[in-house]
Amino acid sequence: MLNTLSGRFLILTVIFVMIAEVLIFVPSVARYRESFLLARLERAQIASLSLLANDMIEPDLEQELLKNAGVYNVVLRRDEARELVLSSPIPGPVHATYDLRDPSAFVLIRDAMARLSDPEDRIIRVIGAPLRDAGLLIEVTMETGPLRAAMIDYGLRILALSAVISAVTAGLLFLAVRAILVKPISRLVGHMRRYAAAPEDASRIMQPSGRGVRELREAEAALARMQTDLTQALRQRARLAQLGEAVAKVSHDLRNILTSAQLFVDRIEMSEDPQVKRMAPKLVNSIRRAVGLTENVLAFGRAEEPPPALTRVPLAELVSDVVESERLAVEDHQDISFSEDVPATMIVRADPEQLYRTLTNLIRNARQALAGTGEGGEIGIAAHEEDEAWVIEVTDTGPGLPPKAREHLFTPFQGGARKGGSGLGLAIAAELVRGHGGSLTLTATGSEGTSFAIRLPKGEMT
Repeated sequence: MLNTLSGRFLILTVIFVMIAEVLIFVPSVARYRESFLLARLERAQIASLSLLANDMIEPDLEQELLKNAGVYNVVLRRDEARELVLSSPIPGPVHATYDLRDPSAFVLIRDAMARLSDPEDRIIRVIGAPLRDAGLLIEVTMETGPLRAAMIDYGLRILALSAVISAVTAGLLFLAVRAILVKPISRLVGHMRRYAAAPEDASRIMQPSGRGVRELREAEAALARMQTDLTQALRQRARLAQLGEAVAKVSHDLRNILTSAQLFVDRIEMSEDPQVKRMAPKLVNSIRRAVGLTENVLAFGRAEEPPPALTRVPLAELVSDVVESERLAVEDHQDISFSEDVPATMIVRADPEQLYRTLTNLIRNARQALAGTGEGGEIGIAAHEEDEAWVIEVTDTGPGLPPKAREHLFTPFQGGARKGGSGLGLAIAAELVRGHGGSLTLTATGSEGTSFAIRLPKGEMT
Protein backbone atom coordinates (compact mmCIF):
# COMPACT_ATOMS: atom_id res chain seq x y z
CA MET A 1 0.00 0.00 0.00
CA LEU A 2 2.84 2.40 0.86
CA ASN A 3 4.50 1.83 -2.52
CA THR A 4 1.51 2.98 -4.58
CA LEU A 5 0.39 6.51 -5.29
CA SER A 6 -3.23 5.84 -4.36
CA GLY A 7 -2.22 4.00 -1.16
CA ARG A 8 -0.02 6.83 0.03
CA PHE A 9 -2.70 9.35 -0.87
CA LEU A 10 -5.23 7.34 1.16
CA ILE A 11 -2.99 7.25 4.24
CA LEU A 12 -2.11 10.93 3.98
CA THR A 13 -5.78 11.82 3.60
CA VAL A 14 -6.68 9.92 6.79
CA ILE A 15 -3.85 11.63 8.67
CA PHE A 16 -4.73 15.11 7.45
CA VAL A 17 -8.45 14.67 8.14
CA MET A 18 -7.67 13.43 11.66
CA ILE A 19 -5.44 16.45 12.23
CA ALA A 20 -8.26 18.70 11.07
CA GLU A 21 -10.70 16.91 13.36
CA VAL A 22 -8.33 17.34 16.32
CA LEU A 23 -8.15 21.05 15.59
CA ILE A 24 -11.96 21.06 15.61
CA PHE A 25 -12.14 18.77 18.67
CA VAL A 26 -10.35 21.14 21.06
CA PRO A 27 -12.69 24.14 20.69
CA SER A 28 -15.68 21.79 20.48
CA VAL A 29 -14.87 20.24 23.87
CA ALA A 30 -14.31 23.70 25.33
CA ARG A 31 -17.67 24.81 23.99
CA TYR A 32 -19.31 21.65 25.37
CA ARG A 33 -17.86 22.34 28.86
CA GLU A 34 -19.21 25.89 28.78
CA SER A 35 -22.65 24.62 27.73
CA PHE A 36 -22.57 22.00 30.49
CA LEU A 37 -21.78 24.58 33.19
CA LEU A 38 -24.37 27.05 31.86
CA ALA A 39 -26.95 24.29 31.95
CA ARG A 40 -26.11 23.67 35.64
CA LEU A 41 -26.50 27.38 36.36
CA GLU A 42 -29.88 27.40 34.59
CA ARG A 43 -31.11 24.37 36.52
CA ALA A 44 -29.87 25.91 39.77
CA GLN A 45 -31.75 29.13 38.97
CA ILE A 46 -34.95 27.19 38.27
CA ALA A 47 -34.52 25.28 41.53
CA SER A 48 -34.16 28.55 43.45
CA LEU A 49 -37.50 29.83 42.11
CA SER A 50 -39.37 27.58 44.57
CA LEU A 51 -37.70 29.34 47.48
CA LEU A 52 -38.42 32.75 45.99
CA ALA A 53 -42.07 31.81 45.75
CA ASN A 54 -42.15 30.49 49.35
CA ASP A 55 -39.71 31.70 51.97
CA MET A 56 -39.66 28.35 53.73
CA ILE A 57 -39.27 24.87 52.12
CA GLU A 58 -38.76 21.50 53.66
CA PRO A 59 -35.13 20.31 54.00
CA ASP A 60 -35.93 17.16 52.04
CA LEU A 61 -37.33 19.25 49.18
CA GLU A 62 -34.28 21.51 49.26
CA GLN A 63 -31.92 18.52 48.99
CA GLU A 64 -33.97 17.08 46.13
CA LEU A 65 -33.84 20.41 44.26
CA LEU A 66 -30.06 20.63 44.69
CA LYS A 67 -29.65 17.01 43.62
CA ASN A 68 -31.72 17.55 40.50
CA ALA A 69 -29.72 20.68 39.70
CA GLY A 70 -26.42 18.78 40.26
CA VAL A 71 -25.00 21.42 42.65
CA TYR A 72 -24.27 21.76 46.38
CA ASN A 73 -25.52 25.30 46.92
CA VAL A 74 -26.97 28.26 45.02
CA VAL A 75 -26.17 31.90 45.66
CA LEU A 76 -28.12 34.75 44.06
CA ARG A 77 -27.16 38.38 44.03
CA ARG A 78 -30.17 40.65 43.72
CA ASP A 79 -30.13 44.37 44.42
CA GLU A 80 -26.49 44.27 45.48
CA ALA A 81 -27.37 41.74 48.19
CA ARG A 82 -25.72 38.32 48.05
CA GLU A 83 -28.11 35.63 49.30
CA LEU A 84 -27.56 31.91 49.83
CA VAL A 85 -30.75 30.52 48.41
CA LEU A 86 -30.19 26.75 48.54
CA SER A 87 -27.43 24.96 50.39
CA SER A 88 -26.14 21.55 51.43
CA PRO A 89 -22.95 20.25 53.01
CA ILE A 90 -19.89 20.59 50.72
CA PRO A 91 -17.64 17.51 50.88
CA GLY A 92 -14.39 19.45 50.48
CA PRO A 93 -12.75 22.84 49.89
CA VAL A 94 -13.40 24.80 46.69
CA HIS A 95 -10.55 24.03 44.26
CA ALA A 96 -11.17 26.81 41.69
CA THR A 97 -13.67 29.47 40.61
CA TYR A 98 -14.79 29.97 37.00
CA ASP A 99 -16.57 33.07 35.74
CA LEU A 100 -18.72 32.38 32.67
CA ARG A 101 -20.10 35.86 32.21
CA ASP A 102 -17.63 36.93 29.49
CA PRO A 103 -14.83 34.39 29.05
CA SER A 104 -12.39 34.48 26.11
CA ALA A 105 -11.92 31.54 23.76
CA PHE A 106 -8.39 30.99 25.04
CA VAL A 107 -9.59 30.82 28.67
CA LEU A 108 -12.37 28.33 27.76
CA ILE A 109 -9.96 26.07 25.84
CA ARG A 110 -7.34 26.26 28.60
CA ASP A 111 -9.83 25.39 31.36
CA ALA A 112 -11.36 22.57 29.27
CA MET A 113 -7.99 20.93 28.59
CA ALA A 114 -7.01 21.32 32.27
CA ARG A 115 -10.21 19.58 33.30
CA LEU A 116 -9.69 16.69 30.87
CA SER A 117 -6.14 16.17 32.10
CA ASP A 118 -7.12 16.18 35.80
CA PRO A 119 -8.75 12.85 36.77
CA GLU A 120 -9.52 13.89 40.42
CA ASP A 121 -13.07 14.83 41.41
CA ARG A 122 -12.79 18.40 42.73
CA ILE A 123 -15.18 21.03 44.05
CA ILE A 124 -15.45 24.17 41.91
CA ARG A 125 -17.39 27.41 42.06
CA VAL A 126 -19.12 28.61 38.87
CA ILE A 127 -20.36 32.16 38.39
CA GLY A 128 -22.73 33.26 35.65
CA ALA A 129 -25.45 35.71 34.67
CA PRO A 130 -29.04 34.69 35.59
CA LEU A 131 -31.50 34.10 32.79
CA ARG A 132 -33.96 36.85 31.84
CA ASP A 133 -32.06 39.35 34.03
CA ALA A 134 -33.34 37.67 37.21
CA GLY A 135 -30.59 39.23 39.33
CA LEU A 136 -27.01 40.39 39.01
CA LEU A 137 -25.35 36.98 39.12
CA ILE A 138 -25.85 33.40 40.12
CA GLU A 139 -23.20 31.30 41.77
CA VAL A 140 -23.18 27.54 42.31
CA THR A 141 -20.80 25.03 43.86
CA MET A 142 -20.47 21.64 42.20
CA GLU A 143 -18.18 18.68 41.72
CA THR A 144 -16.17 18.11 38.54
CA GLY A 145 -16.60 14.33 38.24
CA PRO A 146 -19.85 14.42 36.19
CA LEU A 147 -18.45 17.30 34.09
CA ARG A 148 -15.28 15.40 33.20
CA ALA A 149 -17.23 12.19 32.46
CA ALA A 150 -19.60 14.09 30.16
CA MET A 151 -16.66 15.78 28.39
CA ILE A 152 -14.93 12.41 27.84
CA ASP A 153 -18.14 10.88 26.51
CA TYR A 154 -18.63 13.85 24.17
CA GLY A 155 -15.01 13.66 23.06
CA LEU A 156 -15.29 9.94 22.27
CA ARG A 157 -18.36 10.59 20.17
CA ILE A 158 -16.52 13.37 18.31
CA LEU A 159 -13.53 11.09 17.72
CA ALA A 160 -15.75 8.27 16.47
CA LEU A 161 -17.51 10.66 14.12
CA SER A 162 -14.14 11.97 12.97
CA ALA A 163 -12.95 8.43 12.23
CA VAL A 164 -16.07 7.78 10.15
CA ILE A 165 -15.66 11.07 8.29
CA SER A 166 -11.97 10.34 7.70
CA ALA A 167 -12.71 6.87 6.36
CA VAL A 168 -15.48 8.07 4.06
CA THR A 169 -13.47 11.08 2.86
CA ALA A 170 -10.34 8.99 2.31
CA GLY A 171 -12.33 6.34 0.44
CA LEU A 172 -13.93 8.90 -1.85
CA LEU A 173 -10.61 10.62 -2.47
CA PHE A 174 -8.97 7.23 -3.06
CA LEU A 175 -11.49 6.42 -5.77
CA ALA A 176 -11.19 9.92 -7.23
CA VAL A 177 -7.40 9.74 -7.34
CA ARG A 178 -7.50 6.33 -9.00
CA ALA A 179 -9.89 7.61 -11.65
CA ILE A 180 -8.20 10.99 -12.24
CA LEU A 181 -4.50 10.22 -11.75
CA VAL A 182 -3.60 6.57 -11.16
CA LYS A 183 -5.40 5.08 -14.15
CA PRO A 184 -4.13 7.70 -16.63
CA ILE A 185 -0.58 7.30 -15.26
CA SER A 186 -0.88 3.52 -15.51
CA ARG A 187 -2.08 3.90 -19.08
CA LEU A 188 0.89 6.19 -19.77
CA VAL A 189 3.31 3.65 -18.30
CA GLY A 190 1.67 0.91 -20.36
CA HIS A 191 2.20 2.94 -23.54
CA MET A 192 5.85 3.50 -22.59
CA ARG A 193 6.44 -0.23 -22.03
CA ARG A 194 4.68 -1.14 -25.26
CA TYR A 195 6.75 1.39 -27.20
CA ALA A 196 9.99 0.30 -25.51
CA ALA A 197 9.42 -3.25 -26.79
CA ALA A 198 9.75 -2.05 -30.42
CA PRO A 199 10.70 1.65 -30.69
CA GLU A 200 11.18 1.42 -34.46
CA ASP A 201 7.47 0.59 -34.94
CA ALA A 202 5.63 3.87 -35.59
CA SER A 203 2.28 2.22 -34.79
CA ARG A 204 3.36 1.97 -31.15
CA ILE A 205 3.73 5.75 -30.79
CA MET A 206 1.28 7.02 -28.19
CA GLN A 207 -1.69 9.01 -29.40
CA PRO A 208 -2.58 11.70 -26.80
CA SER A 209 -6.15 11.29 -25.59
CA GLY A 210 -6.80 15.00 -25.10
CA ARG A 211 -8.79 14.20 -21.94
CA GLY A 212 -8.08 14.42 -18.23
CA VAL A 213 -6.15 17.00 -16.26
CA ARG A 214 -3.94 19.46 -18.11
CA GLU A 215 -0.66 18.16 -16.65
CA LEU A 216 -1.38 14.61 -17.85
CA ARG A 217 -2.38 15.88 -21.29
CA GLU A 218 0.91 17.78 -21.49
CA ALA A 219 2.80 14.64 -20.37
CA GLU A 220 1.09 12.55 -23.04
CA ALA A 221 1.85 15.15 -25.72
CA ALA A 222 5.50 15.38 -24.63
CA LEU A 223 5.81 11.58 -24.62
CA ALA A 224 4.28 11.36 -28.09
CA ARG A 225 6.73 13.97 -29.42
CA MET A 226 9.68 12.19 -27.81
CA GLN A 227 8.60 8.82 -29.22
CA THR A 228 8.13 10.32 -32.70
CA ASP A 229 11.58 11.94 -32.64
CA LEU A 230 13.18 8.74 -31.31
CA THR A 231 11.50 6.56 -33.93
CA GLN A 232 12.65 8.89 -36.70
CA ALA A 233 16.18 8.94 -35.26
CA LEU A 234 16.27 5.14 -35.06
CA ARG A 235 15.01 4.83 -38.63
CA GLN A 236 17.59 7.33 -39.83
CA ARG A 237 20.28 5.47 -37.92
CA ALA A 238 19.25 2.22 -39.56
CA ARG A 239 19.29 3.88 -42.98
CA LEU A 240 22.70 5.37 -42.26
CA ALA A 241 24.00 1.97 -41.22
CA GLN A 242 22.70 0.46 -44.45
CA LEU A 243 24.13 3.38 -46.42
CA GLY A 244 27.47 3.01 -44.68
CA GLU A 245 27.59 -0.66 -45.57
CA ALA A 246 26.73 0.13 -49.18
CA VAL A 247 29.34 2.91 -49.36
CA ALA A 248 31.98 0.60 -47.92
CA LYS A 249 31.23 -1.98 -50.60
CA VAL A 250 31.29 0.63 -53.37
CA SER A 251 34.51 2.12 -52.00
CA HIS A 252 36.11 -1.30 -51.95
CA ASP A 253 35.35 -1.89 -55.61
CA LEU A 254 36.14 1.71 -56.54
CA ARG A 255 39.55 1.40 -54.94
CA ASN A 256 40.33 -1.57 -57.18
CA ILE A 257 39.19 0.36 -60.25
CA LEU A 258 41.24 3.41 -59.34
CA THR A 259 44.29 1.24 -58.72
CA SER A 260 43.99 -0.05 -62.25
CA ALA A 261 43.48 3.48 -63.55
CA GLN A 262 46.66 4.53 -61.77
CA LEU A 263 48.62 1.97 -63.81
CA PHE A 264 47.29 3.49 -67.01
CA VAL A 265 48.18 7.00 -65.86
CA ASP A 266 51.75 5.86 -65.32
CA ARG A 267 51.86 5.04 -69.03
CA ILE A 268 50.34 8.43 -69.92
CA GLU A 269 53.19 10.17 -68.08
CA MET A 270 55.56 8.70 -70.69
CA SER A 271 53.83 10.69 -73.44
CA GLU A 272 55.88 13.37 -75.27
CA ASP A 273 52.86 15.69 -75.64
CA PRO A 274 53.62 18.87 -73.57
CA GLN A 275 49.95 19.32 -72.57
CA VAL A 276 49.76 15.73 -71.45
CA LYS A 277 53.00 16.04 -69.51
CA ARG A 278 51.64 19.11 -67.74
CA MET A 279 48.28 17.54 -66.81
CA ALA A 280 49.55 14.02 -66.04
CA PRO A 281 50.99 14.83 -62.56
CA LYS A 282 47.72 16.41 -61.49
CA LEU A 283 45.82 13.41 -62.76
CA VAL A 284 48.17 11.14 -60.84
CA ASN A 285 47.69 13.18 -57.66
CA SER A 286 43.91 13.17 -58.12
CA ILE A 287 43.79 9.40 -58.57
CA ARG A 288 46.11 8.92 -55.59
CA ARG A 289 43.86 11.06 -53.44
CA ALA A 290 40.81 9.15 -54.67
CA VAL A 291 42.45 5.87 -53.71
CA GLY A 292 43.34 7.28 -50.31
CA LEU A 293 39.80 8.55 -49.88
CA THR A 294 38.29 5.13 -50.63
CA GLU A 295 40.65 3.57 -48.09
CA ASN A 296 39.58 6.19 -45.54
CA VAL A 297 35.93 5.43 -46.27
CA LEU A 298 36.62 1.77 -45.59
CA ALA A 299 38.35 2.76 -42.34
CA PHE A 300 35.44 5.00 -41.42
CA GLY A 301 33.09 2.09 -42.04
CA ARG A 302 35.04 0.32 -39.32
CA ALA A 303 33.82 3.09 -36.95
CA GLU A 304 36.61 5.66 -36.98
CA GLU A 305 38.32 8.27 -39.16
CA PRO A 306 42.07 7.56 -39.35
CA PRO A 307 44.10 9.89 -37.11
CA PRO A 308 45.92 12.72 -38.89
CA ALA A 309 49.55 12.19 -39.82
CA LEU A 310 50.83 15.62 -38.74
CA THR A 311 53.70 17.14 -40.66
CA ARG A 312 54.94 20.53 -41.87
CA VAL A 313 52.73 21.70 -44.74
CA PRO A 314 53.42 24.74 -47.00
CA LEU A 315 49.94 26.20 -46.86
CA ALA A 316 50.16 28.48 -49.90
CA GLU A 317 51.19 25.57 -52.12
CA LEU A 318 48.37 23.35 -50.83
CA VAL A 319 45.77 26.12 -51.27
CA SER A 320 46.94 26.76 -54.84
CA ASP A 321 46.60 23.06 -55.61
CA VAL A 322 43.02 23.02 -54.27
CA VAL A 323 42.06 26.21 -56.12
CA GLU A 324 43.53 25.01 -59.41
CA SER A 325 41.54 21.79 -59.16
CA GLU A 326 38.35 23.74 -58.49
CA ARG A 327 39.02 26.11 -61.39
CA LEU A 328 38.74 23.15 -63.73
CA ALA A 329 35.17 22.68 -62.51
CA VAL A 330 34.03 26.26 -63.22
CA GLU A 331 34.50 26.22 -66.98
CA ASP A 332 30.75 26.49 -67.41
CA HIS A 333 30.67 29.35 -64.88
CA GLN A 334 33.41 31.71 -65.99
CA ASP A 335 31.95 34.47 -63.79
CA ILE A 336 33.15 32.64 -60.64
CA SER A 337 36.58 33.85 -59.58
CA PHE A 338 39.05 32.84 -56.88
CA SER A 339 41.35 34.92 -54.73
CA GLU A 340 44.21 33.73 -52.56
CA ASP A 341 45.72 35.68 -49.68
CA VAL A 342 48.05 33.18 -48.02
CA PRO A 343 51.60 34.16 -47.01
CA ALA A 344 54.04 32.26 -49.20
CA THR A 345 56.23 31.36 -46.21
CA MET A 346 53.44 30.13 -43.92
CA ILE A 347 54.04 26.57 -42.73
CA VAL A 348 51.29 24.83 -40.76
CA ARG A 349 51.32 21.61 -38.78
CA ALA A 350 48.66 19.34 -40.28
CA ASP A 351 47.89 16.21 -42.25
CA PRO A 352 48.22 17.41 -45.88
CA GLU A 353 45.64 14.96 -47.26
CA GLN A 354 43.05 15.74 -44.59
CA LEU A 355 43.62 19.50 -44.86
CA TYR A 356 43.30 19.20 -48.64
CA ARG A 357 39.95 17.40 -48.19
CA THR A 358 38.77 20.01 -45.70
CA LEU A 359 39.56 22.97 -47.97
CA THR A 360 38.15 21.12 -50.99
CA ASN A 361 34.82 20.57 -49.22
CA LEU A 362 34.56 24.21 -48.12
CA ILE A 363 35.57 25.68 -51.49
CA ARG A 364 33.37 23.25 -53.42
CA ASN A 365 30.37 24.17 -51.26
CA ALA A 366 31.05 27.85 -51.95
CA ARG A 367 31.43 27.21 -55.70
CA GLN A 368 28.16 25.26 -55.85
CA ALA A 369 26.36 28.01 -53.91
CA LEU A 370 27.57 30.66 -56.37
CA ALA A 371 26.76 28.47 -59.39
CA GLY A 372 23.25 27.96 -58.02
CA THR A 373 22.53 31.69 -58.13
CA GLY A 374 23.48 31.94 -61.82
CA GLU A 375 25.14 35.28 -61.09
CA GLY A 376 28.62 34.10 -60.15
CA GLY A 377 30.77 35.73 -57.50
CA GLU A 378 34.11 35.43 -55.78
CA ILE A 379 35.58 32.79 -53.47
CA GLY A 380 38.41 33.92 -51.24
CA ILE A 381 40.94 31.90 -49.26
CA ALA A 382 43.01 33.82 -46.73
CA ALA A 383 45.22 32.83 -43.83
CA HIS A 384 46.99 34.50 -40.97
CA GLU A 385 48.95 33.47 -37.92
CA GLU A 386 48.04 34.08 -34.28
CA ASP A 387 49.97 33.39 -31.10
CA GLU A 388 48.48 29.94 -30.52
CA ALA A 389 46.91 28.95 -33.83
CA TRP A 390 46.86 29.29 -37.62
CA VAL A 391 43.57 30.64 -38.98
CA ILE A 392 42.36 29.84 -42.50
CA GLU A 393 39.29 31.70 -43.79
CA VAL A 394 37.15 30.59 -46.73
CA THR A 395 34.65 33.23 -47.88
CA ASP A 396 32.23 33.66 -50.74
CA THR A 397 29.89 36.35 -52.02
CA GLY A 398 26.95 33.97 -52.34
CA PRO A 399 23.39 34.27 -50.98
CA GLY A 400 24.19 32.87 -47.51
CA LEU A 401 23.00 29.73 -45.75
CA PRO A 402 19.29 29.06 -45.22
CA PRO A 403 18.02 28.76 -41.61
CA LYS A 404 17.62 24.96 -41.77
CA ALA A 405 21.22 24.55 -42.92
CA ARG A 406 22.47 26.78 -40.08
CA GLU A 407 20.46 24.78 -37.55
CA HIS A 408 22.04 21.43 -38.56
CA LEU A 409 25.26 22.83 -40.01
CA PHE A 410 27.64 19.98 -39.19
CA THR A 411 25.07 17.15 -38.99
CA PRO A 412 25.39 14.51 -41.75
CA PHE A 413 22.43 14.34 -44.17
CA GLN A 414 20.70 17.28 -42.46
CA GLY A 415 22.93 20.30 -43.06
CA GLY A 416 22.67 20.46 -46.87
CA ALA A 417 22.40 24.04 -48.09
CA ARG A 418 21.24 23.26 -51.63
CA LYS A 419 18.67 20.99 -53.16
CA GLY A 420 20.11 17.55 -53.73
CA GLY A 421 23.01 18.14 -51.34
CA SER A 422 23.79 15.45 -48.76
CA GLY A 423 25.17 17.70 -46.05
CA LEU A 424 28.24 15.48 -45.73
CA GLY A 425 30.86 18.00 -46.86
CA LEU A 426 30.73 20.24 -43.81
CA ALA A 427 30.33 17.25 -41.47
CA ILE A 428 33.46 15.62 -42.91
CA ALA A 429 35.41 18.90 -42.80
CA ALA A 430 34.45 19.57 -39.18
CA GLU A 431 35.44 16.04 -38.14
CA LEU A 432 38.81 16.27 -39.88
CA VAL A 433 39.58 19.62 -38.23
CA ARG A 434 38.55 18.25 -34.82
CA GLY A 435 41.01 15.40 -35.42
CA HIS A 436 43.74 18.05 -35.55
CA GLY A 437 42.56 19.47 -32.21
CA GLY A 438 41.18 22.53 -33.98
CA SER A 439 37.76 23.90 -34.83
CA LEU A 440 35.66 24.79 -37.86
CA THR A 441 33.15 27.58 -37.28
CA LEU A 442 30.69 29.61 -39.31
CA THR A 443 31.75 33.20 -38.70
CA ALA A 444 29.24 35.00 -40.95
CA THR A 445 26.41 34.30 -43.36
CA GLY A 446 23.84 36.46 -45.05
CA SER A 447 22.97 38.24 -48.26
CA GLU A 448 26.55 39.56 -48.49
CA GLY A 449 28.10 36.10 -48.36
CA THR A 450 29.32 33.34 -46.09
CA SER A 451 32.55 32.91 -44.18
CA PHE A 452 34.07 29.85 -42.46
CA ALA A 453 37.14 29.86 -40.24
CA ILE A 454 39.50 26.94 -39.59
CA ARG A 455 41.65 27.20 -36.46
CA LEU A 456 44.60 24.80 -36.24
CA PRO A 457 46.48 24.81 -32.93
CA LYS A 458 50.22 25.28 -33.24
CA GLY A 459 51.46 22.86 -30.63
CA GLU A 460 55.04 21.78 -31.26
CA MET A 461 56.27 21.87 -34.83
CA THR A 462 57.90 18.61 -36.00
